Amino acid sequence: MPDDEANPGMRNWRALQPLTEAECMGLLADGGMARLVYSSRYGPTALPMVYRIDGESIVVGTWDPALFDEDLRTGIARAEYQVAVEVDQIDLEAREGWIVLVRGAAHHIDTEAERAPLIGPDLEPWIEGVPAHLIRVAPTSTWGNRILRA
Repeated sequence: MPDDEANPGMRNWRALQPLTEAECMGLLADGGMARLVYSSRYGPTALPMVYRIDGESIVVGTWDPALFDEDLRTGIARAEYQVAVEVDQIDLEAREGWIVLVRGAAHHIDTEAERAPLIGPDLEPWIEGVPAHLIRVAPTSTWGNRILRA
């Protein structure tokens, strides 16, 4: 394919590469920042949160459960709202990167017994004295794409 520098009139060519579920989970393995996406009483909402992988699920942590508490609690045992967790890594200058979207049910981690093994350097509260609120998302579908220079 043409090289952009040798042919300045040519556009940058990029390829979209679908990722397998295993590749998606591999990209998420190190944890970091994600967006929890859900339908709130005010409309579509996406909130930045830290996350880590725990077994086959994703645990996201935030420090203000008031932002979503009413929207993500049904009040019915084992009835959980469906959410999405979106993670990406984009190099804006190179216009390359990847995006992963995981969909599943949001389970609030409310008890200290559930929280204790999960709290660590990657899910520590960022605000002193404010405990993290954790939500576990058990994936029901995983989708991802990588954008590469072709």
